[in-house]
Amino acid sequence: MPFTGKTVVVGVCGGIAAYKAVELVSRLRKQKATVHVIMTQHAAEFVTPLTFRELSGQPVVVSMWDEPKNWHVEHIALATAADLFIVAPATANILGKLAAGIADDMLSTTLMATKAPVLLAPAMNTNMYLNPIVQKNLRTLAELGYCILPPACGKLACGTEGPGRLPEPVEIVEAAAAVLREKKSLQGVRVLVTAGGTREPIDPVRYLGNRSSGKMGYAIAAQAARRGAEVILVSGPVALETPAGVTRINVESAAQMREAVLREFPQVQVVVKAAAVADYAVEHPAEHKIKKNDEPLTLVLKKNPDILKELGEKKQKQLLVGFAAETRELLAHAKEKLKKKNLDLIVANDVTMPGAGFQSDTNIVKILRRDGAMEEWPQLSKEEVAARLWDMLEKMLAETVAFS
Repeated sequence: MPFTGKTVVVGVCGGIAAYKAVELVSRLRKQKATVHVIMTQHAAEFVTPLTFRELSGQPVVVSMWDEPKNWHVEHIALATAADLFIVAPATANILGKLAAGIADDMLSTTLMATKAPVLLAPAMNTNMYLNPIVQKNLRTLAELGYCILPPACGKLACGTEGPGRLPEPVEIVEAAAAVLREKKSLQGVRVLVTAGGTREPIDPVRYLGNRSSGKMGYAIAAQAARRGAEVILVSGPVALETPAGVTRINVESAAQMREAVLREFPQVQVVVKAAAVADYAVEHPAEHKIKKNDEPLTLVLKKNPDILKELGEKKQKQLLVGFAAETRELLAHAKEKLKKKNLDLIVANDVTMPGAGFQSDTNIVKILRRDGAMEEWPQLSKEEVAARLWDMLEKMLAETVAFS
């Protein structure tokens, strides 16, 4: 675990998203981190210091003038002790202070004094986040070496909809884990990820598709980018934001996905095929909308090219990862696919299980390797599955380099 033996200081600012910092602290403790919390005066209006004290097991600092608990010069001691600083939520106020070099409370003073890496997770009203001054401050901080975790999009507490929502605590923990790594573990590695389903046209209005949400593939792409990889994401139609640092290529049909994947394949070291590609397409899609009548409708389907199998035949030193979403005989089908398509690893899941379906935010998977090794993972968030998968792939990459 990257947090074992590490000291993490969590700064909590005054915003409605301050409640998420409670779960963030809890998750960090479960990851074996020592956690200290600094709250602004306004943050204490949303969540009590007592809550954070009980979760962290450490005194909580709010004011510069609090009587020191364990530290002599508190802001210097905390700044020095920190292996990582996380500010969540990071309000427009704290971003402005940091960008301008203002240190007028305990949080901003400690941030100015620390040499630890700092992860900022902005959260605020959409219009405020998009304000040119805030955007300029974010650019300034990024140039200064601060790590920025972009806010999520969605409906905010104020009623507006758009960017500004604090990412979920599990996402913040994953981003923090990546920051803690002394060097980007996938720096210099080019990765190709496919995600989402494909649509095969019946006519200009209708199509054949599937239930894939793209969440698993997007989590895998985001995790690789956080670790420093150059990530190409070939995506079918999904309702998801492009992860930070990822180059996204939008496609619709299986043929378009094949074209994009084959074009990128020679330049990458790792391919993770998480997309649910249609096995069949309509042989002759109608030029105009098919009108309803009393006659049965017959569609003649043709088999689509097997992209994964084609990659298995073409691969040289690339690591090739496939997915097997099944409804029965999971292991038998996964083992067959692993061998038949010349994969290095396959991620298998039974989509009929609660917590493992296409639209779910969690997954329950079995990992099968070419060498016969198998791991069964419990129900995890898709972000946690992605993190574990990349931990495994990093070791496999190292083995490939060692024996090449």
